[in-house]
Amino acid sequence: MNDTPERGHPRGLYRLFFTEMWERLAFYTMLNVLLLYVTDTERGGLGLSAGDGNEIYGLYLAFVYFTPFPGGMIADRFIGYRLAVLIGGLLMSSGLLLMSIAGTSFFMLGLILLVLGNGFFKPNISVMVGNLYQKGDPRRDAGFNIFYMGINIGAFIASFLSSAVRNQAGWLWTFRVAGIGLLIGVTILLFSWRVLAKADRKPEVDPDDMGLAEIARRIFLPSLVAGVLGAVAMKYAWPGGPVRPAVAGFLAGMIPVVLFFRNLVTRAKPEEKPGLMTLFPVYLAGGTFFMVLHLNGSAMTQWARDSTDRRVDIIPLSYTISLRPVLDFEIPINFEQEALPRYYLNAGEDTPRPDPRSLTVASDDAHARMYGQQRLNEEAVAAILAAAHGELTAREFAVDANTAELSEVDQALYARSASVYEQVTIEEETDSHGHTQLTVKVEDGAKPTRRVAFVRDVEGHGSIGAYVVDAETHAQLYDGYQQTFGHAPETLPPGQYLKVANPELYQSLNALFVVGLTPLLVLFFARLSKLGYAVSTARKIFFGMSLTTLSLILMAVAGLFTAGGAAKVSGLWLVGFYMVITLGELMLSPMGLSLVTKLAPKRLVGLAMGGWFLATAFGNNFSGFFGGIQGSMSPVSFFLVLACLAGAVAVFIRVLLPRLDEVIKRYGG
Repeated sequence: MNDTPERGHPRGLYRLFFTEMWERLAFYTMLNVLLLYVTDTERGGLGLSAGDGNEIYGLYLAFVYFTPFPGGMIADRFIGYRLAVLIGGLLMSSGLLLMSIAGTSFFMLGLILLVLGNGFFKPNISVMVGNLYQKGDPRRDAGFNIFYMGINIGAFIASFLSSAVRNQAGWLWTFRVAGIGLLIGVTILLFSWRVLAKADRKPEVDPDDMGLAEIARRIFLPSLVAGVLGAVAMKYAWPGGPVRPAVAGFLAGMIPVVLFFRNLVTRAKPEEKPGLMTLFPVYLAGGTFFMVLHLNGSAMTQWARDSTDRRVDIIPLSYTISLRPVLDFEIPINFEQEALPRYYLNAGEDTPRPDPRSLTVASDDAHARMYGQQRLNEEAVAAILAAAHGELTAREFAVDANTAELSEVDQALYARSASVYEQVTIEEETDSHGHTQLTVKVEDGAKPTRRVAFVRDVEGHGSIGAYVVDAETHAQLYDGYQQTFGHAPETLPPGQYLKVANPELYQSLNALFVVGLTPLLVLFFARLSKLGYAVSTARKIFFGMSLTTLSLILMAVAGLFTAGGAAKVSGLWLVGFYMVITLGELMLSPMGLSLVTKLAPKRLVGLAMGGWFLATAFGNNFSGFFGGIQGSMSPVSFFLVLACLAGAVAVFIRVLLPRLDEVIKRYGG
């Protein structure tokens, strides 16, 4: 049976393409909103500080890319690649469905299952792509580019899916939909099981390799000990510092793993050593690149949320799909949201503010935070009404109210309502910059008793739902505007807010450019090759790091126009950033994956792929770290520091180019 269709690639490539596409759709649907959800204080999120939120984001991504190290090893030696991918998909779908259950414990347990599942799934599906091709097959790089498009088609759709779902149904439904998407990917894998047999291989153990028990003793146990010691040392040596104990613990725990890879090269056969040694600069470039790229879910999403003018003026982002006359209902699809009070704090002079009657000031900052996180108690409800001195009344809704059955007025009031619980806990902490943060929590599994909107009757406008804010936010919106611009702001009609694009939509730009630019870049390099100017794989990696540096310099220029973060700038800066860094990604990431399969011995290719993801884990941890300290630096300084780091790695790769090219050519690259 001929396994190679007319297009020139094995049939299994397209099965893996769609399996990966659905998995990436699920992964990014959740990841796009992860930081926004855990730090949100206006739409019912967890309300954690930016430092805590970025720590969760960075550590989650770090462990997501660390677990491919043991996951690749287990697949290499015990279960093979197809079964590893299947186990990973089932674990991740279970994790997403757990996250969709209200409660911090379910949320954290879901993240753990996602981490474990990704360790089985991510490295081994990439290895399966490489296994479809023979050594030296010139189609391999193009095959990885095609596979990479599947990743980014899923990522592109995810930004819109996560926005539409959370706008219409709330945060938790975003996780549910992601879990369903992942199950579709698992189904495609099962239906392709026989076709993908060529991409699998029987587990193999070399007698000279360390056994799993020895690896646990020499790697995982020392990693655990080093991680605990690192976290404890940071907690007591630098309490409240910008480097969180958990981050320090992760970095310390990686030291034994790095030493393991060094020893792996030392113990390798002579003919294997040059290829394995060449992987180290490749890992360095990959880790640094993903440190920058995965700022898209931390620092760049915070930039989109806080420093980007997201007003919807030209392109409509709200639609309705009618199923009539077949079915008697319509499906609203909404990629825009109301700009709630925080959005206006650094908006420009031409941005109208909410009418003051659309807001009400709480006498206690904690009550405003409870309202924003939609976790009120009866005492807070009474205090908010009392602070309004009779201007407000409470409008009660059922917890499970069907908004479609409400009148248009009640739908508007319901949008301003918040859940009321019998017991609510307020936690206060001071971050490393001296800022006090309040977080509102309820017990896992607690059910709200009712929903309440605070209603104000406005002459000529009827009843509107008032949004509860603290006194400082109210003063910044109006008195601060007056002091800055010398006149009172233009205001919107009572009860109305600007419509703005969801901040996570900007993450779709990376995937959009990958899908759009991949064919052009493949054709460009193919044309150069025909003309006798073939660009080596190592040189592509150098170009990728150079473009990464350029993208950060572009954002440093954008920072100049924010007046130190006090003003919003055009979203075109993010468009430029994502276009440039995507060009860098297309030259670096698929080439890195391809090089791992070229340079590693066949018996260690899964482990070597785990090393690639381990390097990415380092970078991802720093993505969360830099996202956490973003607010303590000026935008210009923040992006210039990152540009210097990426530029230094680009120079290092340039110096090593002759040696890299020589080794890659020797191993059939």
